[in-house]
Amino acid sequence: MTTDRIWSYASVSGHAEGVLLKGFTVVAADGTIGYVDRQVDASGMRHLIVDTGGWLFGRSVLIPVGVVTAIDPQAREIRVECTEEEVKAAPRFRTDRETLDPAYLAGVGDYYQSLPPRQAPTT
Repeated sequence: MTTDRIWSYASVSGHAEGVLLKGFTVVAADGTIGYVDRQVDASGMRHLIVDTGGWLFGRSVLIPVGVVTAIDPQAREIRVECTEEEVKAAPRFRTDRETLDPAYLAGVGDYYQSLPPRQAPTT
């Protein structure tokens, strides 16, 4: 498995090393999807485990940090470029063991990389 942009924060995301994101609200392109339950910064496969609460029947999702578009530490908010439906359709996250499974992570990375890029809103 190769380490690529999907597992790294974009330079324009506002990410700062050492900032703990646990508890930050995660906002998709079309609405709030939950909050960061855990962040994994090890092994070059950085990702967030997001608790979706009632939105997705209490399910957690694994989101690679490459889809993070903005981090606002004051508001404790993270914005991601995908939609709620795209997050819902991602490979299902069941246990923490999957964060160590190269095949699962490759599938998640491939899924998020296959999503169409969002266009910036025009003003």
